[in-house]
Amino acid sequence: MGPLSLITFIPLLGAIVILFIPKEKETAVKVVALVATGICLLIAAQLYVGFDNSKPGAPDPAGMQFVEGPYPWIPSFNISYYMGLDGLSLPMVLLTALLCFICIVASWNIKQSLRGYFSLFLLLDTGMQGVFCSLDFFLFYIFWEIMLLPMYFLIGIWGSQEDRREYSAIKFFLYTLVGSVLLLLAMLAFYFATTPHTFNMLTIMQQAGTFSRTFQTYIYLAMFIGFAIKVPIFPFHTWLPDAHVAAPTAVSVILAGVLLKMGTYGLFRFNFPMTPEASQYFGWMLAVLGAVNIIYGALCAMAQSDLKKLVAYSSISHMGISLLGMAALTPRGMVGSLMQMFNHGTITAMMFLLVGVVYDRVHHRQIDNFGGLRTKVPIYAGIFSLAFFAALGLPGLSGFIGEALCFIGAFPVYRTITIISLTGVVLTAGYVLWMLQRVLLGPLNPRYEDLPEISGREVFTLAPLGAIVVVLGIWPAPLLNLMTSSMNNLARIFAP
Repeated sequence: MGPLSLITFIPLLGAIVILFIPKEKETAVKVVALVATGICLLIAAQLYVGFDNSKPGAPDPAGMQFVEGPYPWIPSFNISYYMGLDGLSLPMVLLTALLCFICIVASWNIKQSLRGYFSLFLLLDTGMQGVFCSLDFFLFYIFWEIMLLPMYFLIGIWGSQEDRREYSAIKFFLYTLVGSVLLLLAMLAFYFATTPHTFNMLTIMQQAGTFSRTFQTYIYLAMFIGFAIKVPIFPFHTWLPDAHVAAPTAVSVILAGVLLKMGTYGLFRFNFPMTPEASQYFGWMLAVLGAVNIIYGALCAMAQSDLKKLVAYSSISHMGISLLGMAALTPRGMVGSLMQMFNHGTITAMMFLLVGVVYDRVHHRQIDNFGGLRTKVPIYAGIFSLAFFAALGLPGLSGFIGEALCFIGAFPVYRTITIISLTGVVLTAGYVLWMLQRVLLGPLNPRYEDLPEISGREVFTLAPLGAIVVVLGIWPAPLLNLMTSSMNNLARIFAP
Protein backbone atom coordinates (compact mmCIF):
# COMPACT_ATOMS: atom_id res chain seq x y z
CA MET A 1 0.00 0.00 0.00
CA GLY A 2 1.43 3.35 -1.07
CA PRO A 3 1.74 6.49 1.04
CA LEU A 4 -1.38 8.11 -0.41
CA SER A 5 -3.53 5.12 0.48
CA LEU A 6 -1.98 5.07 3.94
CA ILE A 7 -2.56 8.76 4.63
CA THR A 8 -6.15 8.36 3.41
CA PHE A 9 -7.20 5.15 5.13
CA ILE A 10 -5.21 5.12 8.39
CA PRO A 11 -7.75 7.55 9.91
CA LEU A 12 -10.55 5.23 8.77
CA LEU A 13 -8.77 2.31 10.44
CA GLY A 14 -8.44 4.42 13.59
CA ALA A 15 -12.17 5.20 13.49
CA ILE A 16 -13.00 1.49 13.28
CA VAL A 17 -10.65 0.67 16.18
CA ILE A 18 -12.25 3.39 18.32
CA LEU A 19 -15.69 1.84 17.87
CA PHE A 20 -14.44 -1.35 19.58
CA ILE A 21 -12.87 0.41 22.57
CA PRO A 22 -14.99 0.09 25.74
CA LYS A 23 -16.98 3.21 26.51
CA GLU A 24 -15.29 3.82 29.87
CA LYS A 25 -11.76 3.93 28.40
CA GLU A 26 -11.89 7.54 27.30
CA THR A 27 -8.14 8.10 27.25
CA ALA A 28 -7.63 5.14 24.90
CA VAL A 29 -10.10 6.66 22.43
CA LYS A 30 -8.18 9.94 22.38
CA VAL A 31 -4.82 8.21 22.08
CA VAL A 32 -5.93 6.13 19.09
CA ALA A 33 -7.18 9.27 17.32
CA LEU A 34 -3.96 11.11 18.15
CA VAL A 35 -1.77 8.24 16.92
CA ALA A 36 -3.75 7.88 13.68
CA THR A 37 -3.50 11.58 12.82
CA GLY A 38 0.11 11.70 14.04
CA ILE A 39 1.10 8.91 11.64
CA CYS A 40 -0.65 10.76 8.82
CA LEU A 41 1.29 13.92 9.69
CA LEU A 42 4.55 11.98 9.50
CA ILE A 43 3.56 10.52 6.11
CA ALA A 44 2.71 14.03 4.88
CA ALA A 45 6.14 15.23 5.97
CA GLN A 46 7.74 12.35 4.05
CA LEU A 47 5.70 13.27 0.96
CA TYR A 48 6.99 16.83 1.23
CA VAL A 49 10.61 15.70 1.55
CA GLY A 50 10.32 13.26 -1.37
CA PHE A 51 8.45 15.61 -3.69
CA ASP A 52 10.20 16.66 -6.93
CA ASN A 53 9.47 20.37 -7.40
CA SER A 54 10.49 20.29 -11.07
CA LYS A 55 7.71 17.96 -12.28
CA PRO A 56 4.82 19.74 -13.99
CA GLY A 57 1.80 18.02 -12.45
CA ALA A 58 -1.67 17.75 -14.03
CA PRO A 59 -2.82 17.51 -16.73
CA ASP A 60 0.43 15.70 -17.64
CA PRO A 61 0.23 12.10 -16.31
CA ALA A 62 4.03 11.93 -16.20
CA GLY A 63 4.03 15.00 -13.96
CA MET A 64 2.06 13.34 -11.15
CA GLN A 65 4.00 11.88 -8.21
CA PHE A 66 3.48 9.08 -5.69
CA VAL A 67 1.04 7.60 -8.21
CA GLU A 68 -1.01 4.57 -7.19
CA GLY A 69 -2.87 2.92 -10.05
CA PRO A 70 -4.92 3.13 -12.08
CA TYR A 71 -6.11 -0.19 -10.67
CA PRO A 72 -9.40 -1.57 -12.09
CA TRP A 73 -12.15 -1.16 -9.51
CA ILE A 74 -15.42 -1.41 -11.46
CA PRO A 75 -14.10 -2.45 -14.89
CA SER A 76 -17.50 -2.52 -16.62
CA PHE A 77 -17.75 1.26 -16.16
CA ASN A 78 -14.01 1.94 -16.49
CA ILE A 79 -13.81 3.09 -12.86
CA SER A 80 -10.35 2.84 -11.30
CA TYR A 81 -8.62 3.31 -8.00
CA TYR A 82 -6.22 6.05 -9.04
CA MET A 83 -4.29 8.40 -6.77
CA GLY A 84 -1.46 10.88 -7.20
CA LEU A 85 -0.14 14.26 -6.12
CA ASP A 86 1.23 17.39 -7.76
CA GLY A 87 2.09 20.89 -6.61
CA LEU A 88 -1.60 21.77 -6.36
CA SER A 89 -2.72 18.91 -4.15
CA LEU A 90 0.34 18.35 -1.92
CA PRO A 91 0.02 21.69 -0.05
CA MET A 92 -3.60 20.78 0.73
CA VAL A 93 -2.59 17.29 1.91
CA LEU A 94 0.03 18.85 4.21
CA LEU A 95 -2.48 21.37 5.55
CA THR A 96 -5.11 18.69 6.18
CA ALA A 97 -2.70 16.37 8.00
CA LEU A 98 -1.40 19.19 10.21
CA LEU A 99 -4.80 20.61 11.13
CA CYS A 100 -6.35 17.20 11.84
CA PHE A 101 -3.53 16.35 14.26
CA ILE A 102 -3.85 19.73 15.97
CA CYS A 103 -7.64 19.40 16.16
CA ILE A 104 -7.42 16.06 17.95
CA VAL A 105 -5.29 17.74 20.62
CA ALA A 106 -7.70 20.69 20.71
CA SER A 107 -10.58 18.23 21.24
CA TRP A 108 -8.98 16.67 24.32
CA ASN A 109 -11.57 18.25 26.63
CA ILE A 110 -14.58 16.87 24.72
CA LYS A 111 -16.81 15.06 27.22
CA GLN A 112 -19.89 13.94 25.29
CA SER A 113 -19.89 10.63 23.39
CA LEU A 114 -16.14 10.42 22.85
CA ARG A 115 -16.17 7.36 20.63
CA GLY A 116 -18.71 8.92 18.30
CA TYR A 117 -16.92 12.27 18.13
CA PHE A 118 -13.42 10.96 17.43
CA SER A 119 -14.51 8.21 15.04
CA LEU A 120 -16.52 10.72 13.00
CA PHE A 121 -13.60 13.15 13.04
CA LEU A 122 -11.27 10.46 11.68
CA LEU A 123 -13.81 9.53 9.01
CA LEU A 124 -13.89 13.20 8.01
CA ASP A 125 -10.08 13.11 7.79
CA THR A 126 -10.29 10.17 5.40
CA GLY A 127 -12.76 12.00 3.18
CA MET A 128 -10.65 15.16 3.01
CA GLN A 129 -7.40 13.39 2.18
CA GLY A 130 -9.15 11.26 -0.41
CA VAL A 131 -10.48 14.34 -2.18
CA PHE A 132 -7.00 15.82 -2.57
CA CYS A 133 -5.34 12.55 -3.61
CA SER A 134 -7.91 11.19 -6.11
CA LEU A 135 -7.22 11.15 -9.84
CA ASP A 136 -10.43 9.34 -10.74
CA PHE A 137 -13.57 11.51 -10.79
CA PHE A 138 -15.77 8.72 -9.42
CA LEU A 139 -13.34 8.08 -6.56
CA PHE A 140 -13.13 11.83 -5.91
CA TYR A 141 -16.91 12.06 -5.73
CA ILE A 142 -17.13 9.25 -3.19
CA PHE A 143 -14.65 10.98 -0.88
CA TRP A 144 -16.44 14.30 -1.46
CA GLU A 145 -19.69 12.74 -0.27
CA ILE A 146 -18.06 10.91 2.64
CA MET A 147 -17.29 14.29 4.23
CA LEU A 148 -20.94 15.30 4.42
CA LEU A 149 -22.21 12.95 7.11
CA PRO A 150 -19.38 13.34 9.65
CA MET A 151 -19.53 17.14 9.44
CA TYR A 152 -23.33 17.07 9.73
CA PHE A 153 -23.22 15.04 12.94
CA LEU A 154 -20.21 16.85 14.41
CA ILE A 155 -22.09 20.15 14.14
CA GLY A 156 -25.53 18.78 14.98
CA ILE A 157 -24.54 16.76 18.08
CA TRP A 158 -21.42 18.41 19.50
CA GLY A 159 -22.18 21.98 18.48
CA SER A 160 -23.48 24.80 20.62
CA GLN A 161 -27.18 24.40 21.41
CA GLU A 162 -27.76 28.11 21.95
CA ASP A 163 -26.48 28.71 18.41
CA ARG A 164 -29.09 26.40 16.85
CA ARG A 165 -26.75 23.54 16.05
CA GLU A 166 -29.42 21.34 14.44
CA TYR A 167 -30.55 24.15 12.15
CA SER A 168 -26.95 24.96 11.22
CA ALA A 169 -26.10 21.32 10.53
CA ILE A 170 -29.13 20.82 8.29
CA LYS A 171 -28.43 24.06 6.44
CA PHE A 172 -24.82 22.99 5.83
CA PHE A 173 -25.94 19.57 4.65
CA LEU A 174 -28.59 20.85 2.23
CA TYR A 175 -26.40 23.52 0.68
CA THR A 176 -23.52 21.10 0.16
CA LEU A 177 -25.84 18.38 -1.13
CA VAL A 178 -27.16 20.70 -3.84
CA GLY A 179 -23.58 21.32 -4.93
CA SER A 180 -22.90 17.60 -4.91
CA VAL A 181 -25.82 16.90 -7.24
CA LEU A 182 -24.44 19.40 -9.75
CA LEU A 183 -21.00 17.80 -9.51
CA LEU A 184 -22.58 14.40 -10.12
CA LEU A 185 -24.23 15.69 -13.29
CA ALA A 186 -20.93 17.14 -14.49
CA MET A 187 -19.13 13.88 -13.74
CA LEU A 188 -21.64 11.87 -15.78
CA ALA A 189 -21.47 14.38 -18.64
CA PHE A 190 -17.68 14.05 -18.81
CA TYR A 191 -17.94 10.27 -18.67
CA PHE A 192 -20.18 10.10 -21.76
CA ALA A 193 -18.26 12.86 -23.59
CA THR A 194 -14.88 11.08 -23.44
CA THR A 195 -13.67 8.37 -25.79
CA PRO A 196 -13.51 5.75 -24.43
CA HIS A 197 -15.90 6.57 -21.59
CA THR A 198 -13.82 7.17 -18.49
CA PHE A 199 -13.73 8.87 -15.10
CA ASN A 200 -9.95 9.27 -15.28
CA MET A 201 -9.41 12.96 -14.49
CA LEU A 202 -6.16 13.23 -16.44
CA THR A 203 -7.74 11.68 -19.54
CA ILE A 204 -10.67 14.11 -19.31
CA MET A 205 -8.20 17.01 -19.07
CA GLN A 206 -6.31 15.77 -22.14
CA GLN A 207 -9.55 15.51 -24.16
CA ALA A 208 -10.85 18.91 -23.02
CA GLY A 209 -9.99 20.44 -26.39
CA THR A 210 -12.54 18.19 -28.09
CA PHE A 211 -15.46 19.44 -26.00
CA SER A 212 -17.68 22.03 -27.64
CA ARG A 213 -17.97 25.59 -26.29
CA THR A 214 -21.63 25.01 -25.37
CA PHE A 215 -20.83 21.77 -23.53
CA GLN A 216 -18.02 23.45 -21.63
CA THR A 217 -20.23 26.38 -20.66
CA TYR A 218 -22.95 24.25 -19.10
CA ILE A 219 -20.50 21.94 -17.36
CA TYR A 220 -18.41 24.85 -16.10
CA LEU A 221 -21.46 26.49 -14.53
CA ALA A 222 -22.61 23.24 -12.93
CA MET A 223 -19.20 22.57 -11.38
CA PHE A 224 -18.75 26.23 -10.51
CA ILE A 225 -21.93 26.33 -8.42
CA GLY A 226 -20.96 23.06 -6.73
CA PHE A 227 -17.57 24.44 -5.75
CA ALA A 228 -18.87 27.98 -5.10
CA ILE A 229 -21.08 26.66 -2.31
CA LYS A 230 -18.02 25.16 -0.67
CA VAL A 231 -15.77 28.26 -0.93
CA PRO A 232 -18.34 29.89 -0.24
CA ILE A 233 -18.87 32.52 -2.93
CA PHE A 234 -21.57 35.16 -2.57
CA PRO A 235 -24.55 34.55 -2.71
CA PHE A 236 -24.03 30.89 -1.72
CA HIS A 237 -22.35 31.85 1.57
CA THR A 238 -25.20 32.01 4.07
CA TRP A 239 -24.61 28.52 5.50
CA LEU A 240 -21.07 29.37 6.63
CA PRO A 241 -21.58 31.81 9.55
CA ASP A 242 -24.30 29.62 11.05
CA ALA A 243 -22.18 26.47 10.75
CA HIS A 244 -19.09 28.14 12.22
CA VAL A 245 -20.86 29.66 15.19
CA ALA A 246 -22.64 26.43 16.07
CA ALA A 247 -19.72 24.05 15.49
CA PRO A 248 -17.28 23.04 18.25
CA THR A 249 -13.88 24.71 18.02
CA ALA A 250 -11.99 21.88 16.29
CA VAL A 251 -14.75 21.42 13.72
CA SER A 252 -14.69 25.16 12.94
CA VAL A 253 -10.94 24.85 12.37
CA ILE A 254 -11.43 22.06 9.83
CA LEU A 255 -14.39 23.80 8.24
CA ALA A 256 -12.46 27.02 7.57
CA GLY A 257 -8.97 25.54 7.26
CA VAL A 258 -9.70 22.68 4.86
CA LEU A 259 -13.30 22.40 3.65
CA LEU A 260 -13.47 25.92 2.22
CA LYS A 261 -10.26 25.23 0.31
CA MET A 262 -11.93 22.30 -1.43
CA GLY A 263 -14.03 24.77 -3.38
CA THR A 264 -11.05 26.68 -4.79
CA TYR A 265 -9.15 23.39 -5.20
CA GLY A 266 -12.05 22.09 -7.29
CA LEU A 267 -11.94 25.15 -9.54
CA PHE A 268 -8.22 24.57 -10.08
CA ARG A 269 -8.47 20.80 -10.54
CA PHE A 270 -11.66 20.53 -12.58
CA ASN A 271 -12.97 23.79 -14.05
CA PHE A 272 -9.71 25.19 -15.41
CA PRO A 273 -8.19 22.12 -17.15
CA MET A 274 -11.47 20.36 -18.09
CA THR A 275 -13.38 23.40 -19.39
CA PRO A 276 -10.60 25.79 -20.50
CA GLU A 277 -12.64 27.83 -23.01
CA ALA A 278 -15.44 28.42 -20.51
CA SER A 279 -12.88 29.25 -17.80
CA GLN A 280 -11.45 32.00 -19.98
CA TYR A 281 -14.89 33.30 -20.89
CA PHE A 282 -16.08 33.42 -17.27
CA GLY A 283 -12.80 34.74 -15.85
CA TRP A 284 -14.29 38.22 -15.42
CA MET A 285 -17.21 36.74 -13.48
CA LEU A 286 -14.84 34.97 -11.10
CA ALA A 287 -12.90 38.22 -10.59
CA VAL A 288 -16.06 40.21 -9.87
CA LEU A 289 -17.33 37.61 -7.41
CA GLY A 290 -13.93 37.60 -5.74
CA ALA A 291 -14.13 41.37 -5.28
CA VAL A 292 -17.67 41.06 -3.90
CA ASN A 293 -16.50 38.40 -1.44
CA ILE A 294 -13.60 40.58 -0.30
CA ILE A 295 -15.63 43.72 0.38
CA TYR A 296 -18.91 42.13 1.48
CA GLY A 297 -17.16 39.71 3.85
CA ALA A 298 -15.11 42.52 5.39
CA LEU A 299 -18.15 44.77 5.89
CA CYS A 300 -20.10 41.92 7.49
CA ALA A 301 -17.15 41.11 9.76
CA MET A 302 -17.00 44.73 10.88
CA ALA A 303 -20.67 44.58 11.90
CA GLN A 304 -20.36 41.50 14.12
CA SER A 305 -20.58 41.48 17.89
CA ASP A 306 -19.81 37.74 18.13
CA LEU A 307 -16.06 37.07 17.88
CA LYS A 308 -16.49 33.72 16.17
CA LYS A 309 -18.90 35.12 13.60
CA LEU A 310 -16.38 37.90 12.89
CA VAL A 311 -13.76 35.26 12.06
CA ALA A 312 -16.29 33.39 9.90
CA TYR A 313 -17.05 36.44 7.78
CA SER A 314 -13.35 37.26 7.57
CA SER A 315 -12.90 33.84 5.92
CA ILE A 316 -15.40 34.81 3.22
CA SER A 317 -13.40 37.98 2.61
CA HIS A 318 -10.01 36.27 2.50
CA MET A 319 -11.22 33.49 0.20
CA GLY A 320 -12.32 36.26 -2.17
CA ILE A 321 -8.67 37.26 -2.49
CA SER A 322 -7.85 33.71 -3.59
CA LEU A 323 -10.68 33.86 -6.16
CA LEU A 324 -9.35 37.13 -7.56
CA GLY A 325 -5.87 35.68 -7.96
CA MET A 326 -7.01 32.55 -9.78
CA ALA A 327 -9.36 34.54 -12.03
CA ALA A 328 -6.34 36.10 -13.75
CA LEU A 329 -5.47 32.67 -15.25
CA THR A 330 -1.78 33.58 -15.14
CA PRO A 331 1.09 31.78 -13.36
CA ARG A 332 1.50 34.63 -10.86
CA GLY A 333 -2.18 34.79 -10.07
CA MET A 334 -2.54 31.02 -9.70
CA VAL A 335 0.52 30.67 -7.46
CA GLY A 336 -0.74 33.58 -5.34
CA SER A 337 -4.18 32.00 -5.07
CA LEU A 338 -2.81 28.64 -3.92
CA MET A 339 -0.45 30.41 -1.52
CA GLN A 340 -3.41 32.31 -0.08
CA MET A 341 -5.37 29.08 0.31
CA PHE A 342 -2.62 27.47 2.39
CA ASN A 343 -1.80 30.57 4.44
CA HIS A 344 -5.42 31.34 5.16
CA GLY A 345 -5.86 27.75 6.34
CA THR A 346 -3.17 28.14 8.99
CA ILE A 347 -4.16 31.68 10.03
CA THR A 348 -7.88 31.04 10.35
CA ALA A 349 -7.14 27.83 12.27
CA MET A 350 -5.21 29.92 14.80
CA MET A 351 -8.05 32.41 15.07
CA PHE A 352 -10.73 29.79 15.70
CA LEU A 353 -8.54 27.98 18.23
CA LEU A 354 -7.97 31.26 20.08
CA VAL A 355 -11.69 32.02 20.11
CA GLY A 356 -12.23 28.53 21.55
CA VAL A 357 -9.67 29.14 24.30
CA VAL A 358 -11.47 32.17 25.67
CA TYR A 359 -14.94 30.65 25.11
CA ASP A 360 -14.02 27.62 27.24
CA ARG A 361 -13.24 30.01 30.10
CA VAL A 362 -15.94 32.69 29.95
CA HIS A 363 -18.65 30.84 27.94
CA HIS A 364 -19.47 33.72 25.65
CA ARG A 365 -17.98 35.37 22.55
CA GLN A 366 -19.42 38.89 22.77
CA ILE A 367 -16.64 41.30 21.78
CA ASP A 368 -18.02 44.22 23.79
CA ASN A 369 -18.13 42.13 26.98
CA PHE A 370 -14.35 41.68 27.03
CA GLY A 371 -11.76 44.38 27.65
CA GLY A 372 -8.21 44.67 28.91
CA LEU A 373 -7.41 40.96 28.67
CA ARG A 374 -3.76 41.68 27.83
CA THR A 375 -3.11 42.65 31.46
CA LYS A 376 -4.44 39.33 32.78
CA VAL A 377 -3.44 36.82 30.09
CA PRO A 378 -0.40 38.33 28.30
CA ILE A 379 0.71 35.09 26.61
CA TYR A 380 -2.76 34.55 25.18
CA ALA A 381 -2.90 38.21 24.13
CA GLY A 382 0.43 37.91 22.31
CA ILE A 383 -0.60 34.83 20.32
CA PHE A 384 -4.01 36.39 19.69
CA SER A 385 -2.36 39.52 18.27
CA LEU A 386 -0.02 37.47 16.06
CA ALA A 387 -2.93 35.56 14.50
CA PHE A 388 -5.10 38.58 13.82
CA PHE A 389 -2.21 40.70 12.55
CA ALA A 390 -1.46 37.88 10.11
CA ALA A 391 -5.11 37.96 9.00
CA LEU A 392 -4.81 41.72 8.62
CA GLY A 393 -1.96 41.15 6.15
CA LEU A 394 0.89 42.63 8.17
CA PRO A 395 4.19 42.48 6.19
CA GLY A 396 6.52 39.84 7.61
CA LEU A 397 3.67 37.40 8.26
CA SER A 398 2.28 34.84 5.83
CA GLY A 399 -1.04 36.62 5.32
CA PHE A 400 0.75 39.45 3.55
CA ILE A 401 2.57 37.14 1.14
CA GLY A 402 -0.58 35.38 -0.05
CA GLU A 403 -2.58 38.58 -0.48
CA ALA A 404 0.24 40.46 -2.20
CA LEU A 405 0.83 37.68 -4.73
CA CYS A 406 -2.89 37.50 -5.55
CA PHE A 407 -3.15 41.24 -6.13
CA ILE A 408 0.09 41.31 -8.14
CA GLY A 409 -1.16 38.45 -10.30
CA ALA A 410 -4.61 39.96 -10.85
CA PHE A 411 -3.68 43.60 -11.44
CA PRO A 412 -2.36 43.29 -15.05
CA VAL A 413 -5.54 41.47 -16.11
CA TYR A 414 -8.27 43.13 -14.01
CA ARG A 415 -6.94 46.52 -13.00
CA THR A 416 -10.19 48.21 -11.99
CA ILE A 417 -11.51 45.17 -10.13
CA THR A 418 -8.19 44.77 -8.29
CA ILE A 419 -8.12 48.44 -7.27
CA ILE A 420 -11.68 48.15 -5.93
CA SER A 421 -10.76 44.92 -4.13
CA LEU A 422 -7.85 46.62 -2.39
CA THR A 423 -10.35 48.62 -0.34
CA GLY A 424 -11.01 45.31 1.40
CA VAL A 425 -7.50 45.49 2.88
CA VAL A 426 -8.42 48.79 4.57
CA LEU A 427 -11.72 47.36 5.80
CA THR A 428 -9.89 44.31 7.18
CA ALA A 429 -7.50 46.56 9.09
CA GLY A 430 -10.50 48.42 10.44
CA TYR A 431 -12.42 45.48 11.87
CA VAL A 432 -9.32 43.67 13.13
CA LEU A 433 -7.88 46.68 14.96
CA TRP A 434 -11.28 47.69 16.33
CA MET A 435 -11.80 44.16 17.65
CA LEU A 436 -8.30 44.00 19.19
CA GLN A 437 -8.94 47.31 20.93
CA ARG A 438 -12.17 46.07 22.50
CA VAL A 439 -10.87 42.63 23.51
CA LEU A 440 -7.29 43.23 24.63
CA LEU A 441 -6.89 46.93 25.41
CA GLY A 442 -8.37 49.37 27.88
CA PRO A 443 -9.11 48.68 31.56
CA LEU A 444 -9.59 45.07 32.62
CA ASN A 445 -13.21 44.02 32.96
CA PRO A 446 -13.60 43.15 36.69
CA ARG A 447 -15.39 39.89 35.91
CA TYR A 448 -12.13 38.52 34.41
CA GLU A 449 -9.92 39.11 37.45
CA ASP A 450 -9.51 35.35 37.87
CA LEU A 451 -9.24 34.47 34.18
CA PRO A 452 -6.62 31.69 33.81
CA GLU A 453 -3.78 31.99 31.31
CA ILE A 454 -3.66 29.83 28.20
CA SER A 455 -2.65 26.24 29.04
CA GLY A 456 0.28 24.21 27.77
CA ARG A 457 -2.00 21.98 25.67
CA GLU A 458 -3.55 25.02 24.03
CA VAL A 459 -0.14 26.54 23.31
CA PHE A 460 0.87 23.20 21.77
CA THR A 461 -1.97 23.48 19.25
CA LEU A 462 -1.10 27.07 18.37
CA ALA A 463 2.71 27.02 18.34
CA PRO A 464 3.23 25.12 15.05
CA LEU A 465 0.68 27.30 13.28
CA GLY A 466 2.31 30.47 14.64
CA ALA A 467 5.71 29.23 13.51
CA ILE A 468 4.41 28.57 9.99
CA VAL A 469 2.83 32.03 9.86
CA VAL A 470 6.13 33.69 10.79
CA VAL A 471 8.46 31.50 8.72
CA LEU A 472 6.39 31.69 5.51
CA GLY A 473 5.98 35.42 6.04
CA ILE A 474 9.74 35.88 6.03
CA TRP A 475 10.79 33.01 3.75
CA PRO A 476 7.94 31.71 1.54
CA ALA A 477 10.26 29.71 -0.74
CA PRO A 478 9.55 26.26 0.84
CA LEU A 479 5.91 26.57 -0.18
CA LEU A 480 6.37 28.55 -3.40
CA ASN A 481 8.89 26.04 -4.76
CA LEU A 482 6.39 23.26 -4.08
CA MET A 483 3.61 24.72 -6.20
CA THR A 484 5.24 26.87 -8.88
CA SER A 485 5.94 24.20 -11.50
CA SER A 486 2.42 22.73 -11.34
CA MET A 487 0.74 26.13 -11.43
CA ASN A 488 2.89 27.21 -14.39
CA ASN A 489 1.90 24.04 -16.24
CA LEU A 490 -1.79 24.64 -15.53
CA ALA A 491 -1.51 28.27 -16.67
CA ARG A 492 -0.04 27.15 -20.03
CA ILE A 493 -3.55 26.02 -20.98
CA PHE A 494 -4.57 29.67 -21.12
CA ALA A 495 -1.38 31.08 -22.67
CA PRO A 496 -2.10 33.07 -25.87
